[in-house]
Amino acid sequence: MADFKIVVSDPKTKTYQFDVTGSEANQYIGKSIGQTVDGATVGLAGYTLKITGGSDKGGIVMRGDLPGPKRQKVLVTSGIGSKPKTNGTRRRKSMRGREVSSDTSQINTKVVEYGGKDIETLLGGEAKAEGAEETSEE
Repeated sequence: MADFKIVVSDPKTKTYQFDVTGSEANQYIGKSIGQTVDGATVGLAGYTLKITGGSDKGGIVMRGDLPGPKRQKVLVTSGIGSKPKTNGTRRRKSMRGREVSSDTSQINTKVVEYGGKDIETLLGGEAKAEGAEETSEE
């Protein structure tokens, strides 16, 4: 049985993180980077989410131009998972393919279609927003 951390980025406001297990998590297996999924699996009914990336249990990133779900050693010069120090430098790095598998631990998504209600209203304060600071008015 798979369990994932789903990071939902709302381009209008902020980022939310959800833990998904069981049958909801199994709906993500086999999906690829760039495909859309229903937001109801994370409690966002009416929303559509696009998979933008992710990483496995060892922190190895998913790359959209590699086929399949397995880990591969790839010679890279730039792009996802590569930060060359000088121009033209190439490195052989371990990266995951674009397909979500049971080895994936985090899936990054973004909102592409909004539902009828606001995300804050749907969640009711139960999900924790990343990077959000609480302020109190006096």
